[in-house]
Amino acid sequence: METTSFLLLRLAIAISMFGHGLVRLPKLATFSNWMVGSFENSMLPKIIVTPFSYILPIAEFAIGIFLLLGIFTKPSLVAGAIVMLILLFGTSMIENWEAIPSQLIHIAFFALLLHYADYNSWAIDALIKK
Repeated sequence: METTSFLLLRLAIAISMFGHGLVRLPKLATFSNWMVGSFENSMLPKIIVTPFSYILPIAEFAIGIFLLLGIFTKPSLVAGAIVMLILLFGTSMIENWEAIPSQLIHIAFFALLLHYADYNSWAIDALIKK
């Protein structure tokens, strides 16, 4: 039962990350412009926000794919948590307090899954290990 629970949680966070990346990739420049605009009155300089705004959808998409397939699961969980921590910091810089609970929930999922990663049996990682 633990392996099924792990799979369902892994798929839930994977779909969230994959979906965020998937919808942003086709409109990458528009997303970047929106993000840069959101940060124009923050302490973060445009020279940091602009590259991050292009990297974020790619990272979300890749982390989502890896977690959906169950490949590179542990590094993907760590990468996902790091992405969310960066987003949490940025969200605080623009005082978007409404977005913080969602980001904290994502971080909690990543941490929980990382803690129980031994239950990742329904995954490509498990096939490679054999």
